[in-house]
Amino acid sequence: MTQPLAALFQEHAELEGKLADPATHADMARSRQIGRRYAELTPIVRTAQERARVSEDLAVAEELAEQDESFAGEAEQLRQRLGELERRLTESLAPRDPNDSHDAIMEIKSGEGGEESALFAADLFRMYQKHIEARGWTWQVLDSQETDLGGYKSITFAVKGPAGTAEAPYGELKFEGGVHRVQRVPVTESQGRVHTSAAGVLVMPEVDETEVTIDEEDIRVDVFRSSGPGGQGVNTTDSAVRLTHLPTGLVVSCQNERSQLQNKEAALRMLRARLTALAEEEAASAASQARRSQVRTVDRSERIRTYNFPENRITDHRIGFKAHNLDVVLAGELRPLVTALREADLAERLAQATQG
Repeated sequence: MTQPLAALFQEHAELEGKLADPATHADMARSRQIGRRYAELTPIVRTAQERARVSEDLAVAEELAEQDESFAGEAEQLRQRLGELERRLTESLAPRDPNDSHDAIMEIKSGEGGEESALFAADLFRMYQKHIEARGWTWQVLDSQETDLGGYKSITFAVKGPAGTAEAPYGELKFEGGVHRVQRVPVTESQGRVHTSAAGVLVMPEVDETEVTIDEEDIRVDVFRSSGPGGQGVNTTDSAVRLTHLPTGLVVSCQNERSQLQNKEAALRMLRARLTALAEEEAASAASQARRSQVRTVDRSERIRTYNFPENRITDHRIGFKAHNLDVVLAGELRPLVTALREADLAERLAQATQG
């Protein structure tokens, strides 16, 4: 067992002890942080333990095979299993984004294309909603601005995975960050011409209060009346909240909850996520390629993916992925695309580790 792996074993054991201590669970934020790290290390530890067992069994089988050829088949199976475990362990130990084990906050904004772009933003939200539910995760809308035709000027929602699992939302959904371009005949088009428009997707890790501290003196709080499509009043009280973070100028607002207190809490969740994203952008040397590729301007020329309705084709321009099953993807079946993106990311991380 190499020294880095030995250190992971020790950390895993220490975390297991902390999780068994009732005092740990008195602080929910600390408990979540410890549980998240424990869930991240558990599959690595189990793989390493199985590798050690298989290695021992292989040594015995090879020794027996020298005396009796009937053990040769068993030795070969163990040899293949050991190779598979070695590969999996190498992948698990590759440098990774520390935020991969976090839940996520996603924001979809319409861009070029007016109402058609807002309708496409709604299509993207429904696609993610179905994918999230298929993964066994949950989602919650934090803020939204709808249009008269049922589209979204913007929608922000939180994605939460079950506690104590290694597969967390941010580690998968972060690849969705960037500009998504759509080519189709808009519902507002009377002559059947194909138009091109775009919507932007921003994916941020959701962080605990203990991870990002916000001084109340650094926030300006404004309240206003919630409104719906066309400016119609949704609420007769000033329950909507807008937070301005004075040191950075970041502004977030929330109007989806019924009370001012609930909207402020949701806005603080969004602000913490935005501050985390901003800090990572400023520390460009530490930011992963996936984070740097998230385009903040909704310019259809700076796209990561194209959804071509006439040809039922989806294309991810970052990895050259192409499939003629756009209808299936929009119904929430993102697994083949997610797998391709994660494999490309892994290959890049392994290459960087080799160069390092």
